[in-house]
Amino acid sequence: MKAIAIRQYGGPEVVEYTELPDPKVGPDSVLVRVKAAGVNPVDWKIRQGYLDGIIDAHFPLIMGWDMAGVVQAVGGGVTEFRPGDEVIGYVRKDAVEHGTYAELVAAPIRTLALKPAALDWAQAGGLPLAGLTAYQSLVKALAVKAGETVLVHAAAGGVGVLAVQLARALGARVIGTASERNHAFLRSLGAEPVAYGDGLADRVRALVPEGVDAALDLVGGDAVEVSAGLVRHPDRIASVADYGVVARGGHYVWVRPDAADLTELARLADAGLLTVPVASTFPLSQAASAQALNAEGRTRGKIVLLVD
Repeated sequence: MKAIAIRQYGGPEVVEYTELPDPKVGPDSVLVRVKAAGVNPVDWKIRQGYLDGIIDAHFPLIMGWDMAGVVQAVGGGVTEFRPGDEVIGYVRKDAVEHGTYAELVAAPIRTLALKPAALDWAQAGGLPLAGLTAYQSLVKALAVKAGETVLVHAAAGGVGVLAVQLARALGARVIGTASERNHAFLRSLGAEPVAYGDGLADRVRALVPEGVDAALDLVGGDAVEVSAGLVRHPDRIASVADYGVVARGGHYVWVRPDAADLTELARLADAGLLTVPVASTFPLSQAASAQALNAEGRTRGKIVLLVD
C-alpha cells in the first residue's frame, strides 16, 4: 500500500511517500480503505520527536490519527461493523507506527463510529480528533449546560470551530477569540468574536460584565491566566495546550478514542448541528506541504489529505 512514513525524527525533509506492507487485522479490528485523513498539529509534533518522551515510536512510522473510509474486512471477533460500512475513526494506539496517512489502516473498533451521511469524505476525515477534543472538553471536563456562557480561545482553528458549534448545540452562549479577519466567520457559527491579545479580559467583560461560566483554551500562552480572571470557579477552565491549568484547579484534556463520543458527533452532524469547515485539501503524496501549512497556525478550519 502507499503511505506517508518517516524513518527518523526531523523536519519535512524526512517525510516519504512510499510503499509499505498492508497492515495485519487483529480479532478486534477492522481493515479500512482510507478516503480522507485529517492533518493535526500532533502529527508534525510527532514527526519532530516532540512527543518521544511520552509515546513509543517504531520506525518506519506512518503518521496520522484521523481518518474516514470504507471497511474492507473485519477481524474474527468483530460484530459491530461489516465490509462496506463507511466509518470515521480517531485511530490512536498505544505506540505510533501504523497511522492513518495511508491507503489502508487496521483500526480497533474502540476507535470507530459510522460516518455521518451529512458530511463528505474530506469533512468526515477532519472530524474525529478535533471533534472529540471539543466534545470531551466541553461535555466531560467542563460540563457545559444550556444558558451558560463559554469563552473559547482560538475559536476559528480546527478544534475551535467545532467547539463553537458544540457549545451552541448545548444551548450555551459563546464568546470566541480570533483575529479580526475571522470575526464574520465566527458570527456565522453563532459566536460573538473578540480580538485576542492585550486587553482581552476587558473586551470579554464588555460583552459579559459578570464574567463567563466556562473557558476552553486551545492555544496556550496566557489564555489560562486570562481565563482565571473571567470564570467564577477555576474548575470551569479546560486547556488542551497548557498542563499548568491543573495547578490552578482546572482540567487538562488529552483526547481519548471513544466510540460512543464519535457516534454522538456523527449524530449531531446528521442533525444539522455540526459541520466541519475544510480550509484546504491535499493529495496524500503532499502530506509534508499539508503539515507545513498546519504548523503556521493560521488556518481557518481543517486541513485534510485525500486518499485515492
